[in-house]
Amino acid sequence: MTRHTDCRLDRHPSFAGRPGPVLLVIADGVGVAPDGPSNAVAEADTPTLDRLTGGELYTELAAHGPAVGLPSDDDMGNSEVGHNALGAGRIFAQGAKLVNQAIASGAIFETDIWQQAVEHGRNGTMHFIGLHSDGNVHSHNEHLYALLRRAADDGVTSAAVHILLDGRDVPSTSALVYIRRTEEVLAELNDGGRRHFRIASGGGRMRITMDRYEADWPMVERGYRAHVWGEGRRFASATDAVETMYDECKAAGKQPSDQYLDEFVVVDQDGPVGTIADGDAVIVYNFRGDRSIEISRAFEEPDFTEFSRTGPNGEAAPDVFFAGMLQYDGDALVPKQYLVNPPSIDRTISHYLCAEGVKSFAVSETQKYGHVTYFWNGNRSGYIDESLETYVEVPSDNVEFDTTPAMKVPEITDEVIDLLRTGEYRFGRLNFPSGDMVGHTGNLEATIEAMTIIDQQMARLMDIVEELDGVLVYTADHGNADIMYTEESDGTRAPKTSHTLSPVPFAIFDPNYDGEYHMAAIASPGLSNVAATLLNLLGYEAPDDYRTSLIEF
Repeated sequence: MTRHTDCRLDRHPSFAGRPGPVLLVIADGVGVAPDGPSNAVAEADTPTLDRLTGGELYTELAAHGPAVGLPSDDDMGNSEVGHNALGAGRIFAQGAKLVNQAIASGAIFETDIWQQAVEHGRNGTMHFIGLHSDGNVHSHNEHLYALLRRAADDGVTSAAVHILLDGRDVPSTSALVYIRRTEEVLAELNDGGRRHFRIASGGGRMRITMDRYEADWPMVERGYRAHVWGEGRRFASATDAVETMYDECKAAGKQPSDQYLDEFVVVDQDGPVGTIADGDAVIVYNFRGDRSIEISRAFEEPDFTEFSRTGPNGEAAPDVFFAGMLQYDGDALVPKQYLVNPPSIDRTISHYLCAEGVKSFAVSETQKYGHVTYFWNGNRSGYIDESLETYVEVPSDNVEFDTTPAMKVPEITDEVIDLLRTGEYRFGRLNFPSGDMVGHTGNLEATIEAMTIIDQQMARLMDIVEELDGVLVYTADHGNADIMYTEESDGTRAPKTSHTLSPVPFAIFDPNYDGEYHMAAIASPGLSNVAATLLNLLGYEAPDDYRTSLIEF
């Protein structure tokens, strides 16, 4: 682990920084796409952002694919890898790429963890829990299929898949496409009855299992009880479950969305087809950490207290062999057993600032709090130096976010202004989550309102930065709100709830700017160039191996 005291910086030879603080604003999910009715960013009334992004100190940054450590330009960025890149100042191979490499080389199947999981699976059932799509943000179904095929080759005859419906990183009602393909793979592996591989339970990712930052433990409990005890609505198949809930939504006059579908259990004449029992193996096949930590704890912690794991008749929680695809929290060691090593990110910008004695703060609401702390710090929990850092979490509401488009953006702004007014902090960072979280609902009007509110709060932040003779830097971690629907050939609109491949804005607001620097001519600027830029604006030279600064003096 990096010792921050070893991370020293040289002062910049020609720029000492402004008298006031440097403030980084990350507008989560706010990409740059062509103007048009599906672009909530462009459709919103945003005079402040228009002025900021129309100035001389503006460029656009790549926030997807290889620019953030993902395999190809077809891979959308996400908040995890985006904040990793922003905080690390370099590009690290990320979850999907690491898993791809481990599967291609066979290294994933050579680990003791895989061998132990298979041994448990041979004597019982091997269970796979994860986001069921090819969105490649939290998981990819090809990873699941590779694990299932190898399990069959290794002698496992009973496997149960517990599917978390996406509708967020992929089209909002695409679950049946993925279920159909998975059923084909399972039928192939069952080989006419030689094996019993099946889908056992499921539900929407925003309804069960995949909570993050301890915002909604009952959500995790619903998933646990469906997967383990077979509690939930009962259907003859996953297809039957999804089709029925689609019909119910439409009958109620609502647009169905996979991410919000209720938990369900697949049953036959004997009851649930894939409950989890003593001695079974359980693997969470998500590679992204934030929404995998809590379910991992529920399976792994012997003294778990967040909810009751006992069965409907008082049965003790099953004693299982549990592993994650990666270790989702390297400091808390969650989970203890995992198949692929996560990226090792050292010497983040925060390590350097702490070594230089620079006081800083990080602020967001619960939904994105871990992004400006844990992910920003290179997948590291807690403070780097508590004497120099202040982290503020504004509690998120447990609601569908299109019902409250402002989310906690005004409260985040209040907290940041209060911290800046103390005069104690040289650097601060914040995340406005609503462009992403409201954008994920597919509600165009609500996302336009969210962008309008962000613009209003940006005006307040720019005022305080000007008052304090500081600098404000505005950017995003990936796109989302910039493309809210796609249009079919017949003119019908399909909500787009996923991230986009759009670049993101990067703008500097420097009230004392007098031509001391200008935007650098970089061939392919990306999120990893931001850290060096921030260090320059603070009056430091960036480390030699950081990606080039976006400004030149």
